[in-house]
Amino acid sequence: MSQLRSKVITLYKHLQYLGREYPGLNGPQKFRKQIHDAFMSHKDEQDPKKIVALLAQGRYLAKEVEALYSLKKYRSVKQRYSYND
Repeated sequence: MSQLRSKVITLYKHLQYLGREYPGLNGPQKFRKQIHDAFMSHKDEQDPKKIVALLAQGRYLAKEVEALYSLKKYRSVKQRYSYND
């Protein structure tokens, strides 16, 4: 159980770190609050299978946010270096 706890804490910290550049008006604050609320809503979960499923869902969300940032960087580079005829 302590291994799951450390994985949950690590995922939480990683998602909070990813939220610092979330796009939009009040994006970072809103994203971090949503992550906090999601983790707090499941704080009393005891079933290891359910915790593993929630961890998988959290990892999926982290990958989606990372992909969003990559796309944002790609678009800005493309916009800077594209030739307008």
